[in-house]
Amino acid sequence: MRKINFNIDLVESKDKSSGEVSKVSVFSNEIDLLRSRAQILNGRDRALMKMHLEKGSSFSQIAKLAGVNEATIARRIHKLTRRLVNGEYISFVRNRRLFNSQEQAIARDHYVMGLGQKQIAKKRNTSVYRVRKVQAKIQRLIKTKY
Repeated sequence: MRKINFNIDLVESKDKSSGEVSKVSVFSNEIDLLRSRAQILNGRDRALMKMHLEKGSSFSQIAKLAGVNEATIARRIHKLTRRLVNGEYISFVRNRRLFNSQEQAIARDHYVMGLGQKQIAKKRNTSVYRVRKVQAKIQRLIKTKY
């Protein structure tokens, strides 16, 4: 699993049009990656990430709006961040033509929504064995791509 580097390292970046050299934060690249990948999330999770990344809202501000504990919001945002930075689902999406619609739904439930096998089986009206089999198929694909 890839961890986000929250140290702000500055690197020189040269503007191609003007030739001007400026310092750009590597941290901003990570934020841009999260913003672009946050589009695959469902409405509630997307709103959380948007409030945190784009609006700059703190965990406590989001918690007050949502009516939940600050730790709950922090935990949820960290989980979402890990899932978005981890390239497993993105690797799957690039190869989704190899999977039928039910397998794609199972992958989304697991990698994006973070649901467990039993929850996915119940939601998709299938067996836990089938969910496990699909997850194993996806893992084999991901291991061959990395």
